[in-house]
Amino acid sequence: MPPDRVGEPMAPAATPSDAHVLTRALPLPRGPLSATVITALTQPPPSEPLPLFDVDQTDPYGEDLTLALYTCYELHYRGFDGVDSRWEWEPELLRLRAAMEHVFLTALRSDTGSDDDVTAALDALLVEPVPGNGISHYLRDVAQWWQLREYIVHRSVYHLKEADPHAWVIPRLQGQAKASLVAVEFDEFGGGRGERLHAQLFADLMAAAGLSPAYLHYVDDVPAPMIAIVNMMSMFGLHRRLRGAMVGHFTAAEVTSAPSAQRIAQALERLNAGPACTLFFTEHIEADAVHEQMLRRDVIGDLLRREPHLAEDVVFGIAATELLEGRLAEHLFNAWHSNTTSLHRPLPEHSVPS
Repeated sequence: MPPDRVGEPMAPAATPSDAHVLTRALPLPRGPLSATVITALTQPPPSEPLPLFDVDQTDPYGEDLTLALYTCYELHYRGFDGVDSRWEWEPELLRLRAAMEHVFLTALRSDTGSDDDVTAALDALLVEPVPGNGISHYLRDVAQWWQLREYIVHRSVYHLKEADPHAWVIPRLQGQAKASLVAVEFDEFGGGRGERLHAQLFADLMAAAGLSPAYLHYVDDVPAPMIAIVNMMSMFGLHRRLRGAMVGHFTAAEVTSAPSAQRIAQALERLNAGPACTLFFTEHIEADAVHEQMLRRDVIGDLLRREPHLAEDVVFGIAATELLEGRLAEHLFNAWHSNTTSLHRPLPEHSVPS
């Protein structure tokens, strides 16, 4: 937990009129590695090397490395207020980032094993235990309003830039795989309508739930398990050699999204939340069911016809997604079953919107 935020109550949420406000302040450090990155970004790009510390000895899923890597990646999205834009491609920062990526990627590969049976990996995603025991089942059946709001805050570090990491894989594909992935992205980006951007729909959801929809607003409050998921997407997207893993991840996300979105929409309806809260999830129920088939048949199918050696990476992308989503679920369950916040700070109370 950021040391100077312990016990500090969250500020009141922004109003809906703040939906387009970009709060891009640098995050608070969570250890020496993230402190090095964040301190460096407050200055002009360096003339001397940045210290590497003992990066190989850092917890690959811990708060310090996870935030440091997220901060580096954010320079490729919207950046931070007051940070020199030259940092995005500063060789010293890229050298440090590469060392952190090596630790993170090595852990993901070690913890997921090696397999190249894409069909089996995809089929396994469609099998759910009965009765269901995942986070979306918990939210649908028993969660309270404060837990749903915490879940929304966790997901905000991705959904406020939804589909952006996946766009990086487009120039790395060819033929039907490229055309079909672009078709999926077109839907994710609102089908040409700015108000229908999935990121905008999520911002609207946050405002309706009494949360700030401002970009990066909750980064200091979201712990490592969720941030690591976004780091995985950014890493897969930024490296051409990981294009197979990105396609695997994107497909896994779409395969599991529709049933999960349906359960969360049902959770909101159970608590009598209005349509402003449910729209983001109801939008994903039908769209992602269609996307699943396009990604599986047209994107993965065409990719592997052209580059069959990428099958193992596709499976890795699926497995890494399941691994990190499982770690997030474990974190949420551990907190909620103890009736404590899953964030670094509890959210202020807010009644269910009608």
